[in-house]
Amino acid sequence: MRILYLDCFSGISGDMTLGALVDAGADRTYIEEELTKIKLEPYMLEWKRVVKRGISALKLDVILDPEHPPKHHRHYSEIVQVIQQAGFNERVTALSLAIFEKIGIAEAKIHGIPVEKVHFHEVGAIDSIVDIVGVALAIDSLQVERIFSSPVPLGSGTIHIDHGIYPVPAPATLEMMRGLPIASTNYNLEMTTPTGAGIISGIVDEFSKSFPPMIVDTIGYGAGTRDLPNQPNVLRVVVGKVDPYIGKWQVSHEHLVHEHGHGHTHDDHHHHQHEHSHTHPHHT
Repeated sequence: MRILYLDCFSGISGDMTLGALVDAGADRTYIEEELTKIKLEPYMLEWKRVVKRGISALKLDVILDPEHPPKHHRHYSEIVQVIQQAGFNERVTALSLAIFEKIGIAEAKIHGIPVEKVHFHEVGAIDSIVDIVGVALAIDSLQVERIFSSPVPLGSGTIHIDHGIYPVPAPATLEMMRGLPIASTNYNLEMTTPTGAGIISGIVDEFSKSFPPMIVDTIGYGAGTRDLPNQPNVLRVVVGKVDPYIGKWQVSHEHLVHEHGHGHTHDDHHHHQHEHSHTHPHHT
């Protein structure tokens, strides 16, 4: 069984998750092509390599078209309809709607209104829709069957939003984390966004303080926007498999042959170097 572990030591947001999953090998072309099925204002995805406190990570930005500014408000019911009509496969639709439903219900409760009437200000912005559906497409692309997460640090302090100055974690973020393990942090910053909390509460199957027993396959790092003073502001994702015979795992070096298309006919050392220094030759 293929599993995904979200290592949220610096919290989690939608763009960090999508960046990390693509860094771990999710098919970027598939994600970008499928996203065109969502009929919204025009935008562009910008992917760049950044270094966060010594860790090379993938940073995703959703660039909006200045000539077509997004609608200020989108209702929850409208977003659900857009996703249902896009014609994604069942799993992508289910994952996307599960994340949005958690956010919608939490916002409705905080504002004291029915869920259909929830205005998505921050979350309804195009970038959140792109992040959430993009994450669903990435998980589908990686063929992940079960999702694990570490406990999640939420942050503290205050944040400026449409409604004014709010406490961190934002009320909707905290609402979504009810019943789920959160972790403490010393930073007066928002470390987990409502979209990040929606991903955690909507699609994680199991929480684990450390890595679950697994055979690690690929690892990805997704960058947040900010720089933290004492740690890399990245989300680490680890994709691998759970094997009933994990205690008797045999190491085979066949992947060295398959990945490079030929055997070790010359300079074995070079192949090992290549293996470690360019983890994602197809993304650079």
